[in-house]
Amino acid sequence: MDCRLTHSSSTRRPHRFFQAAQILCRRRQQSLVRIATDEANTVSNRDMPDICMQHMVAIMLLDKTVTFASVHDRARMKDPAVLRQRAKVDVLADPRIDARRPRREAIVELTFTDGTQLSEWVRDVRGTVDNPMTRDEVVDKARDLIAPVLGPATCSTLIDKLLALETLKDVRELRPALQRS
Repeated sequence: MDCRLTHSSSTRRPHRFFQAAQILCRRRQQSLVRIATDEANTVSNRDMPDICMQHMVAIMLLDKTVTFASVHDRARMKDPAVLRQRAKVDVLADPRIDARRPRREAIVELTFTDGTQLSEWVRDVRGTVDNPMTRDEVVDKARDLIAPVLGPATCSTLIDKLLALETLKDVRELRPALQRS
């Protein structure tokens, strides 16, 4: 996932990349994630890194991506750099999104130190039928999840075999690629 949003003005400008230091602190302005009420109650300021929206946004601002490992790293919940970014993020239940349930949507609003405000209403979560991932994104996600368990070489073998599944003569050919090397 990249850190980029579109300008919120009526004339939409192209996506722009930004640095975490460009986001204002909450005392002046705040970064806001608007989600459904039931989701806000579940993910706001949790003590589990993979469920805490503020933590995940902070990780994205700092790392420019989110990985399985980065959002499950409990030690980073105490990292001063993460805590500084996390302090900039608020989660707000939004009735506009409640009204569109069961769709999973969010509105992300950022204010930069130069006063620029960006907003993006994500109407279709990435990886859903209405916003599918590319083949490369699926492979990257699979590699992120599988390589730490099976090792990089076995992971690559498994991905290659799965991408050519229709050419396998016997499904048992997958067995060696499903075992840690």
